[in-house]
Amino acid sequence: MKFLFDQNLSHKLVERLKEFYPNSSHVIYHNLSKSDDFEVREFAKNKGFTIVTQDSDFYDIAIIRGVPPKVIWIKSGNSSTSHIEYLLLKNKVTIQKFEEDNKSICLELI
Repeated sequence: MKFLFDQNLSHKLVERLKEFYPNSSHVIYHNLSKSDDFEVREFAKNKGFTIVTQDSDFYDIAIIRGVPPKVIWIKSGNSSTSHIEYLLLKNKVTIQKFEEDNKSICLELI
C-alpha cells in the first residue's frame, strides 16, 4: 500500500507512517500542490498510489471515472495530524482489505 496524501493533509504523515505505509508520498513532493484534482488523480493512477484526502472531490471523480486510483476519504472534519495518523493506523486491516478488493472505490474513515 502506498498513499498519495492530498494537499489538505500534512506532509508530515509521510514520515510518521513510513513504517506502516512505505513508499507513500505527498503532493508537494511531486510539484502537485497547485495542480487540479484531475492532474493529481492522473499522477496517482500512473504511479500506483491510493489518494488519501479530506476532500469529497476525489470520491466524486472516482464514481464517474472508476479506479484506479482508489480513494481513502478522511471524514473526521478539521482534525489534527496526530488524529489522521491514528485513524490510518487503527484501520490498517480495513485499509488492507480495501486495497485487495478490486470492486471497492472509496474507503471512508471517520
